[in-house]
Amino acid sequence: MKEPLTKSSDSRFQSVIGSLLYIMLGTHPDIAYAVTRLSQFSANPSKEHLDKALYICCYLAGTRDYALIYDGTSDQGLEGYTDADWGSNPTTRCLTTGFFFLLAKGIISWRSRAQKTVALSSTETEYMALSDGSQQAAWLQNVLKELGYNLGPILLAGDNQRSIFMSCNLVQEICSKHIDIRYHHRDCIDKGKVEVFFTEGNNNPADMFTKNLSHTKFLMLRKTLGLEFYSA
Repeated sequence: MKEPLTKSSDSRFQSVIGSLLYIMLGTHPDIAYAVTRLSQFSANPSKEHLDKALYICCYLAGTRDYALIYDGTSDQGLEGYTDADWGSNPTTRCLTTGFFFLLAKGIISWRSRAQKTVALSSTETEYMALSDGSQQAAWLQNVLKELGYNLGPILLAGDNQRSIFMSCNLVQEICSKHIDIRYHHRDCIDKGKVEVFFTEGNNNPADMFTKNLSHTKFLMLRKTLGLEFYSA
């Protein structure tokens, strides 16, 4: 049984998590998954949760000289990656979904969160992640259009071929007819705003927004975000 915290320690945990959420939303997408998971225990944290939150603070102290770097000469347009981890929460069985978008080799938008809907298969979880990602892609495209940049289809990657087929095929199948209508967000694809493509699961950088990773893989994927050591 996990050791409960005192009332004052509860407030300390909530204060730390609030600060970490602010940092994560602004400049540190690499801690998005860890902070999002810990924030789910704000109402009743244990000593272990507080220790892990302070561990993230130690990680931030060790990477204080890192910054989001964008390469304007790369000629790399807007592209996104999505991922979902089916049944990652043994208590609620809700999936963890995440996505992020790169522009000029640097991350500009990201999200890691627990879905409210319990999915029945890994295909369904990935399909829901693609839906969330396509909505964000449409919003980014509209923002850039207002700034005078007319973009073609935004590339959006997923690592589940069946979910990609479902997103591009209007045929209703047995495995998809029960999915909430709000996840059938095909309008972005039909109007050419988003183009979905497949990426290997082991090489999908969105993994760091949905699951725990080994130290080596975490460092490898962190580089794809444009978060690098910066010396002024």
